[in-house]
This record gives sequence, structure tokens and C-alpha cells, in this order.
Amino acid sequence: MREKEGLLLRVSRMFDLPADALAGEPRVEVVGSGELRMGPHRGILAYGESEIHISGGSLVVLVRGSGLELRAMTPEELLITGTITAVEFVR
Repeated sequence: MREKEGLLLRVSRMFDLPADALAGEPRVEVVGSGELRMGPHRGILAYGESEIHISGGSLVVLVRGSGLELRAMTPEELLITGTITAVEFVR
């Protein structure tokens, strides 16, 4: 499965297409320092007021800050609010 994801990611780059559309890579949108939207996702791995870990399939997205809150979550997208100080991507 990992080989297929790597191939799709390379093809998306070669044709200058968004990786989330072709390769299933998560799309992360941060609005100011108070809102983060992500989709698609595969669930929450760890949840706390200062740190939230989200499974993005091939990577984990770490959201750090204070007063973090999962405001909405559907199978396609999630919304985190609070004071966001860092977003990290871990393979």
C-alpha cells in the first residue's frame, strides 16, 4: 500500500495536481492561530487541551497550543479551535 501512495504522490507532483486530491494525502488548513481544519483523517490518536494527535494515514499531524478543543468531526473533516502555536507532520 505504501508503494502505491508514493507513486500517486509522485504523479500528483509531476502533473502539478493537489496531493490530497490524487494521493489521499490530508489537507490541513490553519486560519490565523485559532482554527485548524483537516481532511481526510483517520481519527484522533491523542487528545488533550495542549496537544492533539491526528492520524492522516501515512502521517500523524500534531497540533500544539492551549485551550485546544475538537469542535466538529465527520469522517471527512475535523475542526480544532483554541490557541494554536505549532503544527507538526510526522511520518
